[in-house]
Amino acid sequence: MKKKGSLLLVLALCLALLSGCGSQPETAPPEAPAVSEAPTVSEAPAAEETPASPEAEAAPDQPEGALPDGVYSAKFESDSSMFHVNEAMEGRGVLTVENGEMVIHVSLQSKKVTNLYPGLAKDAKKEGAVLLEPTLDTVTYKDGMTDEVYGFDIPVPGIDEEFDCALIGNHGNWYDHKVVVSDPIPLEN
Repeated sequence: MKKKGSLLLVLALCLALLSGCGSQPETAPPEAPAVSEAPTVSEAPAAEETPASPEAEAAPDQPEGALPDGVYSAKFESDSSMFHVNEAMEGRGVLTVENGEMVIHVSLQSKKVTNLYPGLAKDAKKEGAVLLEPTLDTVTYKDGMTDEVYGFDIPVPGIDEEFDCALIGNHGNWYDHKVVVSDPIPLEN
């Protein structure tokens, strides 16, 4: 019986507290909402608090959105599973920006791609076309094994912009591909 009485007393106190919360006089100012330490989706930091991206730090003489001169790690993606960065490089190449010109060095998965052309295959076949020559790269896999593969220095017209890149393999056939360079991260000097 005492337990029921105590429970009823607690319930009565709770009801009194709840009903008392809503009975403030109309002239009283409303309570300020609780301030959360973590920002919500609707809250955005002030412009001066936003960390500067590499694009925002471009020198005044560079076009808007251009990366400042330097060396970056960047993603290299193509439209083909046969033309991609070696797995040891985890999908990334080394992007060098000098005087606003961008070139990415990528180590491929083998020596089967013998030349690249920054453009379409039909143009690569024309007399006087300047083909990209391979470099001999040594890659080290997670298990410590190493391999020699071909790498290429590919001109990049823009970050996050799809562009044409043709390749020729061991069999002498040209293939057109679309590639994208994205997510540049400055490398430490």
